[in-house]
Amino acid sequence: MQIQSIDMMFDGYRITSNKTLLHVNQVHEWLSQKSYWAENIPFDIVYNSFLHSFTVGILKEGEQIGYARLITDYAVFGYLADVYVKEEHRGKGLSKAMMQAIMDLDWVQGCRSVMLATKDAHGLYRQYGFSELQKPDRFMSVSKTNPYTNLNQ
Repeated sequence: MQIQSIDMMFDGYRITSNKTLLHVNQVHEWLSQKSYWAENIPFDIVYNSFLHSFTVGILKEGEQIGYARLITDYAVFGYLADVYVKEEHRGKGLSKAMMQAIMDLDWVQGCRSVMLATKDAHGLYRQYGFSELQKPDRFMSVSKTNPYTNLNQ
């Protein structure tokens, strides 16, 4: 099966899944310093997750200003993670354009389940079909609150 990719322009920004164009060091910087979910995450963990996921970036003049990754088997399941747009670029429809590009992929539409977790962007994700768990009593998880804080101590 050929895995569809993303490469498009949106209002002067490039939205792409071409990993050779993305800047994993800039993704790490934002995730480790600005995100509430991956504060202090080590570079090697971001790099491994980048390598083993379907990644999408938003670029402007060589700078990585947005990112998302889908952890997936490309057939049945996906988990959307690490979604961000830098604050100074928000309000321009970039997160919506990136989400639409991801959700429009044939192989994503064919997945039985695509999940995510969010603290504050429920409204954005509802626009793309996400909702609260229909049967939450069936789901379980092992959850660690920011395991990166004391990693190097």
